[in-house]
Amino acid sequence: MAEKGYLYGTGRRKKSVARVRLLPGKGDITINGRTLDDYFGLETLKVIVKQPLVLTGTEMKYNVVVTVAGGGFTGQAGAIRHGIARALLEAEEENYRAALKKAGFLTRDPRMKERKKYGLKAARRAPQFSKR
Repeated sequence: MAEKGYLYGTGRRKKSVARVRLLPGKGDITINGRTLDDYFGLETLKVIVKQPLVLTGTEMKYNVVVTVAGGGFTGQAGAIRHGIARALLEAEEENYRAALKKAGFLTRDPRMKERKKYGLKAARRAPQFSKR
């Protein structure tokens, strides 16, 4: 445990940025002041958020406090997962890094929205063609 009393990790995906703190506790997850069940409606997003904790077997060891901003719900869930995985590395358990890396939770997802180009209606959508 770091000298500040908690483990910290920043996670990013698409436009979402999550600041994650892991405090010693019984497994409560708080996102922007709301519970996990209250913040995410879909069960799949709740599973995504919990994946690093379940993989390392620490779901009942830490309370997770998250501040997340930007993007949509799916991007935010991915950013939180990335942040939790990075915070777990600070715990300095030698087997965490190998397991998290193998599962792909430490890799920043590089996919971003493509920019709109001039002459087009969107990134790749061209104006409708008409012969006359």
